[in-house]
Amino acid sequence: MTNTKSSKKRNRQSKKKYKYNLSYKSMLKTFIKKTLLAISSNNKENAKKIYIKTQKILDRQVSKKIIHKNKSSRYKSILSIKINNM
Repeated sequence: MTNTKSSKKRNRQSKKKYKYNLSYKSMLKTFIKKTLLAISSNNKENAKKIYIKTQKILDRQVSKKIIHKNKSSRYKSILSIKINNM
């Protein structure tokens, strides 16, 4: 349990930020699943459209420091290779 006033405040802030970041991470996972689903259905045009949206979300989350930039580039690389091999 926290003792000082500043540590109590920091605890409150971290809980709030955790909930906020969790929703963004969930949204990212959903878009990655949508992209993989479009790839598995062999619909290249639809997969490219969803991939572009996924890229924007990845870049936005990197700029907000929700995910690491290397994780973002890894996802982009994997998805683009799968789309190009269709």
